[in-house]
Amino acid sequence: MCVVFAFSGRAQITTTGVIPQPVDAKYGAGTYVFFEYSVGVGDGISTDNLIFFKSYFRSLTGRDLKIGTSALPLYDIRLLLDAKGIRESEGYQLAATNKGITIKAHDEAGVFYGLQSLLQLLKIKNGKATVPFCTITDYPRFAYRGMHLDVSRHFFKPEAIKKWIDLLALYKVNTFHWHLTDDQGWRIEIKKYPLLQSISAYRDETIIGHKKDSPHRFDGIRYGGYYTQDEVKDIVKYATQRHITVIPEIEMPGHALAALAAYPQLGCTGGPYKTATYWGIFDDVYCAGNDETFTFLQNVMDEVLPLFPSKYIHIGGDECPKTKWKTCPKCQQRIKDEHLKDEKELQSYFIGRMEKYLNSKGRQIIGWDEILEGGLTPGATVMSWTGEEGGIAAAKQHHDAIMTPEKYVYLDYYQSLSPAEPLAGGGYTPLSKVYNYEPITTELSGEEAKYIKGVQANAWSEYMANPAEAERQLFPRMLALAEVAWSSKENKSYPDFLKRLRYQQPLLKKLNINAADVFDEITDSVTETTDHQVALSLQTTLPGSKIHYTNNGSTPGLNSNVYTGAITVTSSGVVKAAVFNNGKQQGRVYEKSFTIHKGIGKTVTLKNQPQGGFNPGNTFSLVNGVFGSKLYNDGQWYGFAGNDLEAVVDLGSVQNISKLGINILKYHWQKMWEPTLLTFEVSTDGSNYTEVYRQTDFPDNGINAVRASIKTQQARYIRVKATNKGIIPPGEYIPGAKAWLMVDEIVVQ
Repeated sequence: MCVVFAFSGRAQITTTGVIPQPVDAKYGAGTYVFFEYSVGVGDGISTDNLIFFKSYFRSLTGRDLKIGTSALPLYDIRLLLDAKGIRESEGYQLAATNKGITIKAHDEAGVFYGLQSLLQLLKIKNGKATVPFCTITDYPRFAYRGMHLDVSRHFFKPEAIKKWIDLLALYKVNTFHWHLTDDQGWRIEIKKYPLLQSISAYRDETIIGHKKDSPHRFDGIRYGGYYTQDEVKDIVKYATQRHITVIPEIEMPGHALAALAAYPQLGCTGGPYKTATYWGIFDDVYCAGNDETFTFLQNVMDEVLPLFPSKYIHIGGDECPKTKWKTCPKCQQRIKDEHLKDEKELQSYFIGRMEKYLNSKGRQIIGWDEILEGGLTPGATVMSWTGEEGGIAAAKQHHDAIMTPEKYVYLDYYQSLSPAEPLAGGGYTPLSKVYNYEPITTELSGEEAKYIKGVQANAWSEYMANPAEAERQLFPRMLALAEVAWSSKENKSYPDFLKRLRYQQPLLKKLNINAADVFDEITDSVTETTDHQVALSLQTTLPGSKIHYTNNGSTPGLNSNVYTGAITVTSSGVVKAAVFNNGKQQGRVYEKSFTIHKGIGKTVTLKNQPQGGFNPGNTFSLVNGVFGSKLYNDGQWYGFAGNDLEAVVDLGSVQNISKLGINILKYHWQKMWEPTLLTFEVSTDGSNYTEVYRQTDFPDNGINAVRASIKTQQARYIRVKATNKGIIPPGEYIPGAKAWLMVDEIVVQ
């Protein structure tokens, strides 16, 4: 996707095919044609840098590259180190002229990344390998550019891991965070503890469908696997040759059920325990009062460390319920003996003790942001996932942090709102949201910002049962993250990124990547018009295309309405739309249902404000005619953690009403609870209300659509009250946590 504009006799390129976007790229009006199919390697450069390049070059051209040991003009490609001329670590300069291609770099990593850019520019023309004339100067914004992959919920064989490492390397991602242990499976061979292989690496069966479904269903099939130490060594070597550091994660003190199933003496109750068969958080964790726990984990680390030369070792630290610690005599004795305040400080003690051990072995720890609980241990790096707050807090304390907030960079979330989208973890993280994430928040000063060392995308594998499903979730969003991590924020442009991403499509296909084709789908926004009606705006990022739509529920075609501006929706029904380019439909058909009622666009007042990721930022979504979906990821649902709902709709004038409604979302396995009491009240003056309906039973797991028929009467104000469950009771998922009360669309008819 190279677009050339001529200015004053000079050819300039505004768009290239390189991802991530280079610091500077200039193109000329010509191409270099390979004649020798050769590479000359300068002093100090390892031929390991050429392993991936040679492999792909052969697959694309059918030709083997000849390797020489000096960077002379007789070679097509010349590789040189120039640390003085190129000052930035991992930086490089790539120049392609009619005399050949030269890559100069600060270090060997820079040589490697210059070659990756060259790979992306390589084309075949008339049977010859060609590269456009160009001069590229490039270096990364962040030193840490990562991708996390969970292999505990679903196990991926070494060949799949290697395939994805190739993709990370191609797009200049330099860290692979390998999540090896969790409740649902232990995935690394530890020779001192053979039961980790025979018991912990396997579960009896696996949940079918989504965790939120009730009752849970299971497939009845034993599932598991693990990586031998030889396989781990091979993968780490493979990654190292591609300038990727592999960081292992051994979870502690929570997410330990698989390990406890094999060694129950490490838990607070002594078991018996079973490797988890469904997704979630479990109360049974490592006993912090038992010295044998620390002996076990230290012995595990003694076998893990020789396999991974990484500076950092990830020890988890997230989602550790303190329930069993509160009643465990050993844990309570530890709190007393160590003069700790509570169980949060006990977690800090646990993390600190393991950190000291790893420090004694010359390593440093990374942990999820819960390691901040009870005080951050010295030298720890925080991986901020629950939001950005953990990373901000760490940076303000002058601790290193990696930004990886769930809301922006979790690749197991849905990437499209299409009803045809495959099952995913929850939430909605489209390509644009990943791309537009900015890791340096405005809360940090310039000095504090230096402690944000990088950014990482996370992929949890609950709903990725095989490599093809995983690839669809990872790519192309991982490419967007690569640009966030490498390119300066001033140098980023989402429309330009999409052009370069389209340019990359043949390359991804050549590498047999099952990337999701979702970035040309229709997106929308529902807003309020000046006269309090509903307006639907549609967008597509595909240049030169048109959107055709219908508002009667029929499938759109070339003869359907052409979208030219926001559509005012005045009646109930379904709007469908599709993108057409050169007379052909692109992507899936979009659809949106509307229910128009007397409350549309009316003023809504809330006593308590919605929270977290369930806060649309206004009250219009409660009266916009669009019902929230069962996936609760479309920005329609309002969530109240531990708080009640009290909403008043002002119809603007006294009117006859005969039906009232609201949607309630009930998923106990997502901490979403129905209210203990729901009431509707009406008033003509806004002061004196009369109750007209109440409900206490909400039987459906999912959306409970409350539609209350009442005696026709006059009212201007409608008051809706819903009493939150409060604290989740014992025996339920995450007992003791605040229940979420989830509501949407107050219907007035």
